[in-house]
Amino acid sequence: MRPTNMLILMADQHNPKMLGCRGHDWVKTPKLDALAERGIQFDYAYTNSALCVPARAGFATGRYPHDNKCWDNAIAYDGSQPSWGHRLQANGNEVVSIGKLHYTNEEDDTGFNEQILPMHINGGLGDLHGSIRPDLPVRVQGRQYVEEVGPGHTKYQDYDKDITSAACDWLKNKAEAESEKPWVCFVSLIGPHFPIIAPQEYYDIYPLDELPPFKPADEELFENHPWWQAFNKSFIYEEFFRDDEHRKITLASYLGLCTFMDANMGKVIKALDDAGLTEDTRIIYTSDHGDNIGARRLWGKSTMHEESTGVPLIMAGPDIPEGQISETPVSLVDFFPTILDGAGAPMGEGDETLPGDSLLKIADAGDDAERVVFAEYHGAGATSGVFMIRGGRYKYIHYTGGFDPELYDMEVDPEEMDNVAGDPNYADALAGLREYLLEMLDPEAVNAEALADQAALIEKHGGAKALIAKGAANNTPVPGTEQVVIKPE
Repeated sequence: MRPTNMLILMADQHNPKMLGCRGHDWVKTPKLDALAERGIQFDYAYTNSALCVPARAGFATGRYPHDNKCWDNAIAYDGSQPSWGHRLQANGNEVVSIGKLHYTNEEDDTGFNEQILPMHINGGLGDLHGSIRPDLPVRVQGRQYVEEVGPGHTKYQDYDKDITSAACDWLKNKAEAESEKPWVCFVSLIGPHFPIIAPQEYYDIYPLDELPPFKPADEELFENHPWWQAFNKSFIYEEFFRDDEHRKITLASYLGLCTFMDANMGKVIKALDDAGLTEDTRIIYTSDHGDNIGARRLWGKSTMHEESTGVPLIMAGPDIPEGQISETPVSLVDFFPTILDGAGAPMGEGDETLPGDSLLKIADAGDDAERVVFAEYHGAGATSGVFMIRGGRYKYIHYTGGFDPELYDMEVDPEEMDNVAGDPNYADALAGLREYLLEMLDPEAVNAEALADQAALIEKHGGAKALIAKGAANNTPVPGTEQVVIKPE
């Protein structure tokens, strides 16, 4: 497989089910659908933590949160562990980012020759409220998520347009420049991340009376499981919705943002074509995590459901199978070896311990439904750490603190409607997946380490009570603008 350039396209908070090429006809994503037609789509792709900062730290380092210690949205990647960018630079490859990174700051050496229009955690601090655990604060800033919906204009839209324009210009200039070695360009848009306000022309594509119904919640689980009780008392999105029409407006706006994002991605892909670089460039599209967007009465990310922990993943270009769908489970930690493999750069010292594999090799190997992927969550709304094992037909969700697990038979229940953890017919599967997890790590020890790191961080910044009184924001401001803070009522 010859080394080529690589164009990595990342959306933010894109539910993997919200793609036309995933078989959902009411979602309009023609540009990404066309990319899938000339490449391979991974139907079982996952983030390693359903939260922006730890997801992106794992994407950069190829390591899980318990390894890189980026537990939540206030503990971001700072370059202290090698990234794939560092390995590319050491090999003499040019590596550039355009758009959202969500690392600690622009000054840290995180492995880019240049950062164009970067977004990092606000003030180098991020969401400190998410580190207040296990006694969870009420996320009153969720009001922003719910009330800022519908058709209209936002600074995030302008930011995505600027990122798209900068990416197109960069590719145009690349066509006129000589490169001794393949380059890697990471283009990271912020849509369809909230605020869920879509441009009018995209919102109008989705009439409310044509939208599908929301997936119902497992009310028994929510009412009787202590972890879920605490989660739903912390994330109070549902308290701010007026009625079902309000919920449908939110869904229509999110779908509109998906189509808006798709149009921007299409412009970048076209710019690559116009620059005459397509034959020498592999393209990979993905997201940092998904969004529940009303399924089970859940909004935002932070859960192990497919809508939240699943991510879209499409790959196209030289030596990549065309028009194929892979059922091999993969995750964001696979990007580190993929990017180096694609650019012809060697792995470095210590990289032999990385858990991922090259997606280029996985695509060529045929389906391996038994491959296991892993995710964990230690952020906002989680009174204790949560771990996921996905492999074969099952998804196993393990809660620390002695809480009951969840188990889903994804072959007969792909929508995760029936938790079979208590079904004796699944006892062997449950025991086997639990044993696999315990051989991989000690969940209770990892949970204790995360809580200790977070407690120290909160103490450093004045303690939980003082931070809660100051209020918090629901999203990172566009570079050069002020963050909107919501204070408790």
